[in-house]
Amino acid sequence: MKKIMLLAVLLICSSVCLQAQTATPPADYKIVFDMSSGDTVNQIAVTREIGLITSYRPDAKLEVTIYGGGLNMVLKDKSKVAAAIQEIVASKKAVFKVCAMTLKRNNVDASQLVPGVEVVPDGIFEIYSKQKEGYGYIKVGH
Repeated sequence: MKKIMLLAVLLICSSVCLQAQTATPPADYKIVFDMSSGDTVNQIAVTREIGLITSYRPDAKLEVTIYGGGLNMVLKDKSKVAAAIQEIVASKKAVFKVCAMTLKRNNVDASQLVPGVEVVPDGIFEIYSKQKEGYGYIKVGH
C-alpha cells in the first residue's frame, strides 16, 4: 500500500513538473524594473538582463524606473552604464524613466541626464501605473 501511495505521489509530481516545462509563455512580456539602488552591480545587472530578455523575447516591453539612490545611474557625469543605456534606448529594447521629484530633491536638471532617459512626475506612481497595465514588477537588487 505504501509503495502504491509513493508511486501515486511521484506520478503527480512528475506530471506537474512536465506541465510546467511545456507551458506556453504569456503572449505579452511586460516588465517594470524598480531601480532605487546606487549599487553599480545592480545597475550593470539590469542592463545585462535587458539584453538577455530581448535576445529571446524581442517583443518584450521593458521599463526601468529610477528614483532615490538609483539617480547616479542616469547622470551623464556619474553613470557607469551610460553607454549601455544609450544603446538600449537607441535600439528600443527598453525605456528608462527617472522620477522628477528625485531630480528636484538632488538639484539635478534634465540636461544632466544620459540622452534618451525620460522624466516622469513620480517614480513610484509610474511603477504602480505599469502594474495596473499588466506589467510584472522586479525590484532590482542582489
